[in-house]
Amino acid sequence: MADILKSGSLVTAGWLTSVEGQEYLSSILRRNKRKVFGLLEWPVLPPQVAPDIATYKIFLSGKSGVGKTAAVAKFAGLEISSVHHETTGIQTRTVYWPAKLVESGRVIMFRFQFWDCGEASLKKFDHILAACKDKADAILFLFSFTDRSSFDDLPSQMSRIMHDSEKMVKIVIGTKFDQYMHTDVTEKELRDFQKTWHLPVFKIKSVNGPRLSDGKTLDGNAGLLEVEHILNGVAEQLWYQDQVTAGLVPAPHHR
Repeated sequence: MADILKSGSLVTAGWLTSVEGQEYLSSILRRNKRKVFGLLEWPVLPPQVAPDIATYKIFLSGKSGVGKTAAVAKFAGLEISSVHHETTGIQTRTVYWPAKLVESGRVIMFRFQFWDCGEASLKKFDHILAACKDKADAILFLFSFTDRSSFDDLPSQMSRIMHDSEKMVKIVIGTKFDQYMHTDVTEKELRDFQKTWHLPVFKIKSVNGPRLSDGKTLDGNAGLLEVEHILNGVAEQLWYQDQVTAGLVPAPHHR
């Protein structure tokens, strides 16, 4: 098993809220809300600071109800529906995320294309899983802190979705962390899982963040603080995989 890439080793943590990062941050915000980008749209920045764009396709996998659609909404800075509806077919969402590399100081605009599909559709139509995985760079395996079975199912879920020969980045995300008082999964179990599988595990809340009377989020940046660690982590894993593939850094150590 490969060692886990240490968080913050490739992408500078907290950079978006710095003076330098604010200029890039403004390109993905409009009136304190995240901009929604279409397929042919991208953030506009002055030519002297315009970063390179790195595009990645990311497929979300998990049991029905764990919060895949809510997670994508969080990543995109959108409101989360208070009522659960099974996702029909495939839904995609493009999220731009600027990040600064630790070693070179270079700024990269990551373009994440999230592919979300309902469990019922996956089971009913054989071609949907193939479409979601086609040219995918990473798979996010989601479980809910309030659903023990979704955590226990992770190993079999990973074996169903991926083959050993496939080289996509694998990341695990625990949803509904805001309901941690009612959790069915303990911190020790998470540590044991990471030790066994050597995969990064992130936690995300599944409700809209607290807001002021004028509707603005308390962090002042459209909920960025709630997802920054995850999107930076996803960016790090994907960037590292690209560097390994290109032979620019050694392959991860295997035990």
